[in-house]
Amino acid sequence: MLLQLLFVIIAIIIGARIGGIGLGVLGGAGLAILTFGFGLQPTSPPVDVMLMIAAVIAAASCMQAAGGLDLMVKWAERLLRKNPKYITILSPLVTYLFTFVAGTGHVAYSVLPVIAEVAAETKVRPERPLSIAVIASQQAITASPISAATVAMLSLLAPFGITLIDIMAISVPCTLIGVVIAAIYSMHTGKELEKDPEYIRRLASGEYKSLHYEAKGADNSRKAVISIVIFLAATAGVVLFGSVESLRPAFATAGGTVQMEMSHIIEIFMLSAAALILLATKTDGIKATQGSVFPAGMQAVIAIFGIAWMGDTFIAGNMAELKGAIESIVTDMPWLFGISLFVMSILLFSQAATIRALLPLGIALGISPYMLIAMFPAVNGYFFLPNYPTVVAAINFDRTGTTRIGKYLLNHSFMMPGLIATAISVGLGLIAVQFL
Repeated sequence: MLLQLLFVIIAIIIGARIGGIGLGVLGGAGLAILTFGFGLQPTSPPVDVMLMIAAVIAAASCMQAAGGLDLMVKWAERLLRKNPKYITILSPLVTYLFTFVAGTGHVAYSVLPVIAEVAAETKVRPERPLSIAVIASQQAITASPISAATVAMLSLLAPFGITLIDIMAISVPCTLIGVVIAAIYSMHTGKELEKDPEYIRRLASGEYKSLHYEAKGADNSRKAVISIVIFLAATAGVVLFGSVESLRPAFATAGGTVQMEMSHIIEIFMLSAAALILLATKTDGIKATQGSVFPAGMQAVIAIFGIAWMGDTFIAGNMAELKGAIESIVTDMPWLFGISLFVMSILLFSQAATIRALLPLGIALGISPYMLIAMFPAVNGYFFLPNYPTVVAAINFDRTGTTRIGKYLLNHSFMMPGLIATAISVGLGLIAVQFL
């Protein structure tokens, strides 16, 4: 088992370093070693989760192609420029909302340059709003009803009677409070901009020149608004049907009456939303595949395909040994499972892949579904190593040099906001499930 685990970890590390679809295809290579080398029987690939993610990404990509995301960025810019003194509080709320609505943290790319420039123009240290804005975009993944991670969580916990509203009732308020507290901490991070040595050096050498950056907005505001309304309506429909079981269609079968699965509802709603956006706004379907949302989402699909399938196969093939080794420890201290989720997310760079890889083990160990929901935000650990795309983007957008990687690698701008937001979110969740 330990030798198998070694190959699994090697596949994860190499895949994470390659980036892109590397994580998924290396998961496939690891699966080949487990099956052909060690003789483990492969489990079923996570088809439903992959199809749900693909449907959500299709809808979000069509909204982006119609100008919906550009219009939302323009609205965010106006909000930040009108309230520059509160940019460290408002910026994470903006990126949180963007991710919550779109289901992917990659939508933060479009608003990060706005945050960086507005902060610099008003002499606010850009590190403060940028660092927590990136963390907020990650935390919102575990709150969004249509994110890949939430979809994966719901598909695994649905057999225990868990609904979408059960997950959101804990994850939304806990992550939001965690983000706000981390934002308050960030307001006091580092020296004031005009006293920062790196900013002073860049200003003196001419490396930094003040530029008035403005988001371009949507080419056609009417089409953009239509796309946003359709997408939000579909998202609201998913939440409604995911919360009220009686609304789901029922079908008579030989074995009795069967209700439509939530996975099918998400897929139908999101594919329909994508179709309506393209038809109502007369947007070219090819354009939907050329934005930033579509390739990022497809990378997530491939990652889950390979990594989750490899993880499922390893856990299923060694379930007896795994349960015997850690069952008593996790039973006495179930919060330790949250630490394993955090560590795995650092390796996988994906909340959804982490959930699909580890949650089956938590279920098999007998951890309460509500405890697993409380620990859900622990999968937001990929800020720990400062090489995730949104982290790198935030560093590059800050032309003042205040957002940076420290001398010792781990003492970077995102570490403390990330640890505070994650710890508070999980802690509040563990408290909340005692009363709900």
